[in-house]
Amino acid sequence: MFKIGDHVVYGSKGVCAVADITQMKMPGAEKERPYYVLHPVWDSGARVYLPADNEKAVIRKVITKEEGKQLISEMPKIGCLPVAEDKKREQDYKDAMRTCDCRLLVSLIKTLAARKEERIAAGKKNTALDERYLRAAEHELYDELAIALDQSKEEVTSQIRKIIGIPEN
Repeated sequence: MFKIGDHVVYGSKGVCAVADITQMKMPGAEKERPYYVLHPVWDSGARVYLPADNEKAVIRKVITKEEGKQLISEMPKIGCLPVAEDKKREQDYKDAMRTCDCRLLVSLIKTLAARKEERIAAGKKNTALDERYLRAAEHELYDELAIALDQSKEEVTSQIRKIIGIPEN
């Protein structure tokens, strides 16, 4: 169980601070069931309620500073995702995003960045699907690393894009 003040990664909400652990006081909510009240770090107005005993939700502590440094040092060795065919591509992207696994996010970002380069070199635009998942994966990874390394999102974004080989926008 997490404590108030912990930073966690929760599914597509990304990095959140545990603001409270409480019972819900609304019709239909189980009175004795504890809920986390999560505040997404980069969206100060948002609030997420999650049953503390929910076994289906992917929620974990933010990586430590040491783990963040280790991940960065390993990034050049992390390969692309083995994405098989176009029809299965979006499902592969979704599956990687759902894990909230930093190494899989790096693989996904590398895959999408390489695919974007290939398309641009062939005189084509990047697909909307690829662009959407690239932004989402970058958002989740860079947000977590910014918290873990106690750096700004901009610093982390610039550093990781250089390592991975993504040109600055």
